[in-house]
Amino acid sequence: MASSLLQAVEISASQFLDIFHHYDNDGNGFIEGKELQSFIRELRDARQKAGLDLTDEMRRFVSECEKNSDRRIGLVELVQILPTEENFLLFFRQQLSSCSHFIQVWRRYDADHSGYIEADELKSFLKDLLLKAQRTCDDNKLDEYTAATLKIFDSDSDGKLCLSEMSRLLPDEQNFLLKFQDGRGFIDETQLEALLRDNKVVDSADVRLCLSVIMDLSDGGKLYRSDLSLLLCHQH
Repeated sequence: MASSLLQAVEISASQFLDIFHHYDNDGNGFIEGKELQSFIRELRDARQKAGLDLTDEMRRFVSECEKNSDRRIGLVELVQILPTEENFLLFFRQQLSSCSHFIQVWRRYDADHSGYIEADELKSFLKDLLLKAQRTCDDNKLDEYTAATLKIFDSDSDGKLCLSEMSRLLPDEQNFLLKFQDGRGFIDETQLEALLRDNKVVDSADVRLCLSVIMDLSDGGKLYRSDLSLLLCHQH
């Protein structure tokens, strides 16, 4: 089925996910090794059967893989290679212009400060992004986008998104939670201050006060990602 989907001129959001999960055999979130070899082979065959050439993005990716046997690809990169309908994932990422914008969005849609955005709240969030960009979308398509976004980012399959899961909608350079992925899993006061200032998580005049309050709750000067996520979720 996945190979036949690769023949399409345009792939829907749900079809895109079917393709990814088909080739990500071990479910680790990446297509790599033999999975990637199979994907490239079947992509070439499918495009040829459909009478289509590889796009420039496809050629570039295949060339990189031929030069680097350790190459792998995740969902976000794959959506840039395949002819996904309206490039829905990239569109939603582009609407979240910065970390501070993301935090504002999070607080608005996590209205009960539960620390999660559930399916109906996510649907409202995606609908508002489309309206802001003056794009029309019927309810069925919006349901499809919502389901696809959940499948992509809901890493523990609980049907809702926590802050760290939803932050993956941000480009890597804007994703403040990636600062915790240095092998330690925590940041110190200096790193936190830089994060607050650089990403405008709080107003500049409130940085020092916010820093002091947050570090008072830290574990011996170490602030872990789960702690920061919780604080951001509940900050008024």
